[in-house]
Amino acid sequence: MTAAPPPVLIVDAANVVGSVPDGWWRDRRGAAERLRDSLVPRAREGVAGVPGPVEVVLVVEGAARGVEPVPGVRVVAAAGSGDDRIVELAAESADRDCVVVTADRGLRRRVEALGARTVGPRTVHGPPRA
Repeated sequence: MTAAPPPVLIVDAANVVGSVPDGWWRDRRGAAERLRDSLVPRAREGVAGVPGPVEVVLVVEGAARGVEPVPGVRVVAAAGSGDDRIVELAAESADRDCVVVTADRGLRRRVEALGARTVGPRTVHGPPRA
């Protein structure tokens, strides 16, 4: 019997980065890279309500498209709308526990209709906790 795949945590980079007014708009790519790096421990430890290990997928768009993956965090560059790519990824993950990190109400409705759960940006800010 094969083990169930780990939960997938899909992170809306633009929304999460934009939730903290720390000057991210001066360097969108750098802000996305800092977010990516802060997500590495989440792959092992999970987040509140989603114990690790989890597959972390960071969806970037626009000026952040050049962000590279690192061990523990897969980076998906949206060719167009980041929201549309997140919906596609949630649909592809329908056979497993899927959690989308965003505060975007419209995106929340779209992925919840596919069976995904949603959590806000605060879930990935600060120290990890399962």
